[in-house]
Amino acid sequence: MRRKNQRANRLWSVIMTIVCVLYLYPIFMVLINSLKVESAISTSTAFELPTAETFAGLANYENAISVQGFLSSLFYTTFITVTSVLAILIFCSMFAWYITRVNTKVTKALYLLCAFSMVVPFQMVMFTLSSIADTLKLNTPWVLWIIYLGFGAGLAVFMFCGFMRSVPIDMEEASLIDGCSPLQTYFYIVFPLLRPTMISVAVLEAMWIWNDYLLPTLILDLENYKTISMLIQLFRGSYGRVEMGPMMACIMLAILPIIVVYLVGQKYIIKGVVAGAVKG
Repeated sequence: MRRKNQRANRLWSVIMTIVCVLYLYPIFMVLINSLKVESAISTSTAFELPTAETFAGLANYENAISVQGFLSSLFYTTFITVTSVLAILIFCSMFAWYITRVNTKVTKALYLLCAFSMVVPFQMVMFTLSSIADTLKLNTPWVLWIIYLGFGAGLAVFMFCGFMRSVPIDMEEASLIDGCSPLQTYFYIVFPLLRPTMISVAVLEAMWIWNDYLLPTLILDLENYKTISMLIQLFRGSYGRVEMGPMMACIMLAILPIIVVYLVGQKYIIKGVVAGAVKG
């Protein structure tokens, strides 16, 4: 029986390794093509490793950074991601704490409303959202976090509520007896307990917001503001033509920060997702 389990584990390890390689292969292709000269990317040598004749060094990365305002797009994307994730973590965790501790029909309805928002396709509301954003002047990177807060609240509240239902209320009651206000109880007692779920939600929401293309394209003014996803889609080099080398380098520069974020927080993701899935 033990030998059968070992064989099954080895077989699954081989299968998962193959799947992992298949997922990483496109990223590897983008990486090697970002190091090639332009003529080697648009021909049959695109699938080959760089040679002495086709190797371009870091020239493509220098061009990607220098043209089309890559640094400004990086700043806008970073600002939108950081502010949106912080807003989601703070407001959604406080909201989840409230609706799990105040057990009324209203809080139950609010929880169901947040859970229902996860199954509503974005395409159903995108045109109405664009009109409302223009009317309320939400079409700049500085306030785009308000819209992301609304769309990210469903998953965040669901995970925070699942975790909060598994946390005993005794420590919170003791802090209230000692004279803590509700805000002090939240920040000194509840907030530290939410760390695994906080990191899981932060990583998942950051990956979504950083790579999001459709919502910023609908909301932001394309003439003044571009996120990295928008910049890659509208990438143009000299004389208005698409330069594949700098474009590949731009893609690598765009995915590198979020890969680092994922690698740093990956050990908390499963723990936080499992904790947030507790029914209570």
